[in-house]
Amino acid sequence: MKRQLVALLCAFAALLFSVSPAAAQDYPQHPVTFVVPFPPGAATDLLTRLLAEELTDKLKQPFVVENKPGAGTLLAAQLVAHSRPDGYTLFMAPVTTLAMNPNVYKNLPYDPVKDFAPIGLVGSAQFVLVANPGLGAKTLPDLIALLKSKPPGTFSYGTSGAGTPHHFFMAMFMKMTGLQMQHVPYRGSVAALTDLAGGQIPVMIVDLQPAMPLLQDGKIKAYGVTAATRAKAAPDIPTLAEAGLPGFAASGWFSVVARAGTPKPIIDKISQVLIAYLKRPQVQDRLTAAAIAPLSSTPEELEKFIATETVKWAKVAHDAGIEPQ
Repeated sequence: MKRQLVALLCAFAALLFSVSPAAAQDYPQHPVTFVVPFPPGAATDLLTRLLAEELTDKLKQPFVVENKPGAGTLLAAQLVAHSRPDGYTLFMAPVTTLAMNPNVYKNLPYDPVKDFAPIGLVGSAQFVLVANPGLGAKTLPDLIALLKSKPPGTFSYGTSGAGTPHHFFMAMFMKMTGLQMQHVPYRGSVAALTDLAGGQIPVMIVDLQPAMPLLQDGKIKAYGVTAATRAKAAPDIPTLAEAGLPGFAASGWFSVVARAGTPKPIIDKISQVLIAYLKRPQVQDRLTAAAIAPLSSTPEELEKFIATETVKWAKVAHDAGIEPQ
């Protein structure tokens, strides 16, 4: 009797969460919520809204962007992790949520592997190593030599907060150069950049987008972008690998995911729209102007990519002594 009851419950659960190919063809039948873990106006918000417009146009139902900033993306991630697995809640999930937060928080309110279904990579924010011009370092080797010329801990670096890509990228930079510097976390990139330009902190790795006006005005100096290739928005800035740090490659990528258990036909339907959209030259030009490198992938490719990135940033956290809090 017990076995029969278990079998009936399993069959009911399968029926409850299954969606036939025919039903998936009718998806969506009502508005879809697209959660972004940052405030309006950020590069990620712009990318999310562009994707939402395209999905609305192609799938004939509104894809409504909901900004849920705060707590290092935990609030947005928790919201999506507890949503129904029906494709009506999507999440613009950054590297922070899926590959870095497990090294920062002991008790995450979500499981980055078990709670989300990958849909596809969609873009990468460009990051750049910058310093106050008053340091007088003309090249990256000059800057590293200067920072090493004083006892360890003499110099500090700013970030937009502990556990952010800014923090992890600087930890990677210090590991590869043998530097030891004091971490000064800020509440956002703008505040840190203001202090960098004012000379309160000497160096940081920051998003290229908010740094561009200060770079153009000569108030801060760039030494290299963190990605493996140059940023089209600032082609004159070399990569850090080109500038003298071979092997350095780090990107602030974004991906679209849904609640784990969302039917595969729905995942594939969304994925196909996103891949086609992100390959359009005019879309790529618009994202490039916002210092976003357009990316695309299948759900299967994203799953493998997340696994690789998780291992990478776990090692960086271990080497840097970043302990989960």
